[in-house]
Amino acid sequence: MGNNQKKPIRELLIIGNKTYQNITNDILNPIKNKAGNLWWIALFISLLAFIWGLFCIIYTIGTGIGVWGLNKTINWAWDITNFVWWVGIGHAGTLISAVLLLFRQKWRLSINRSAEAMTIFAVIQAGLFPIIHMGRPWNAHWVLPIPNQFGSLWPNFNSPLLWDVFAISTYFSVSTVFWFMGLIPDFAMIRDRVTDPIQKKIYGILSFGWGGTSKDWQRFEELSLILAGLCTPLVFSVHTIVSFDFSTSLIKGWHSTIFPPYFVAGAIFSGFAMVQTLLGVARKTLSLESYITRNHIEYMNIIILLTGGIVLLAYISEFILAWYSSNPFESYIYFSINASKGPFWWAFWILIICNILIPQFLWIKYIRRSFFWSYIIAIIINIGMWFERFDIIVLNLSHDYLPSSWTGFIPSFVDVGIFIGTIGFFFFLYLLYIRTFPVISQSEIKTILKDSKKIINFKKNSIMNQHHE
Repeated sequence: MGNNQKKPIRELLIIGNKTYQNITNDILNPIKNKAGNLWWIALFISLLAFIWGLFCIIYTIGTGIGVWGLNKTINWAWDITNFVWWVGIGHAGTLISAVLLLFRQKWRLSINRSAEAMTIFAVIQAGLFPIIHMGRPWNAHWVLPIPNQFGSLWPNFNSPLLWDVFAISTYFSVSTVFWFMGLIPDFAMIRDRVTDPIQKKIYGILSFGWGGTSKDWQRFEELSLILAGLCTPLVFSVHTIVSFDFSTSLIKGWHSTIFPPYFVAGAIFSGFAMVQTLLGVARKTLSLESYITRNHIEYMNIIILLTGGIVLLAYISEFILAWYSSNPFESYIYFSINASKGPFWWAFWILIICNILIPQFLWIKYIRRSFFWSYIIAIIINIGMWFERFDIIVLNLSHDYLPSSWTGFIPSFVDVGIFIGTIGFFFFLYLLYIRTFPVISQSEIKTILKDSKKIINFKKNSIMNQHHE
């Protein structure tokens, strides 16, 4: 046997010697059976956080934006940081689903459903912050170009803030359709197997009369490719437009042409880290160890390493530009020597440690394939990416062009409460989702079952041949 035949082409993506029936049962059981203790504990914690956040939102609306830690210099701080962070997290979902589908990457099949749901839930959290920041959320519809009784009252089409509205709403709409369309065959599978009449009725409506005929599958696959083609440019457009909020301004440290690609890479970096976090929750609470394997974790860690490298390159560029310009105000931007020893030095060093130093451990194969360490590093990256957005916004605003207005920022308990509340809301939605919707596409995962069995047989034959030799 030649050397080229001794190694399989790819690693196993399904373990446990599963059959087609096993796959159906494993994906159906979390919906049919009662939830485990882990799921209930996670739901309770997320619900508590959500209620606290809801109270803080109601308090803000009832009292006014003055309860936040803002001041006349830093009038964008915590809320916009959260907005950009959540939009970034929503990025990787469509990337995994659409881009990897176009590239025919089979390893996406166990994780794409969680990633797609993450996109929708994260964009919902992101959308809350501009609405709350208005102070009068009941007038939020004014950001849309709709006819009104006040005459020619239109939003400013020259403002990138309006472009945000169009970009994010388009992204949300297309991602939702893409996500729901992929669920239809699985809804039909549940409809045919549940015995409860109410569940059967609900899943019957959701499945849109799916019959599983060859014509259904042909249309399903064609539509999947069309939607993937539509979603792919949106992946790059949404966070590029979010970066325009900053790069089109005159604020030093913001008017940077590197922001669009830098924001997109950072969004994918943080988005994949959040997918890792969600997969850890789904894997443990739903017992999906056979479908979310070390190989899936390793592939995602490789993408995290790649995008983390791009983000590091952007950091270096920002630092060199600030130093080379010799502009005294540029020396206070978020990535500069003064940032490392100024009043926000702690935020600067948390960014360095979480986004640059800690992810380098993923170069070690043992850590890259470890569930535990990957989970820890993913959480650290999410923390680091939040501080990156905080540094970009708060550090640059705190030392503007008028030294007499230089000031600091201290978040209020309302700021912190709303942010934690959105995290609770996000996980609350996700936990409900994994108990009611199939979290893995059973129809698609079955298409790679034969490949997995071939690899198993190949390995067995290789071991037997080695013994004979």
